[in-house]
Amino acid sequence: MTKHPVTKYPEKTCDIDRLVRQPKLVASALEGRKTQQRRDGVYGYPDETFELEGVMFRVTDLFQQYLGGMTDADAQAEGYPGLQPYKDIIIKMHPGMPWDEGHQVWVHQFERIT
Repeated sequence: MTKHPVTKYPEKTCDIDRLVRQPKLVASALEGRKTQQRRDGVYGYPDETFELEGVMFRVTDLFQQYLGGMTDADAQAEGYPGLQPYKDIIIKMHPGMPWDEGHQVWVHQFERIT
């Protein structure tokens, strides 16, 4: 994973409660398989907490990454078996959007705390 260090975070583009929403991804986070969420904007800052089905999680890191820098390990941390299945579902979820290797996203890393 190639991290692009951030010295100052921008304002949030969405509430942290919207970080992980899809039921399969919520289940994956609750099972401990999902520890990252990529978004176009910032949904939460390091040390901020959020709840999924009564379980608390904390954002441990926030950084930018180019989609082209993603690895199979990154896709697995997103809760998918590998990079290609991750790409396939992202393209399916966002019809008409191409997979742009040069597109930067915000990576929210998190851990379960309860």
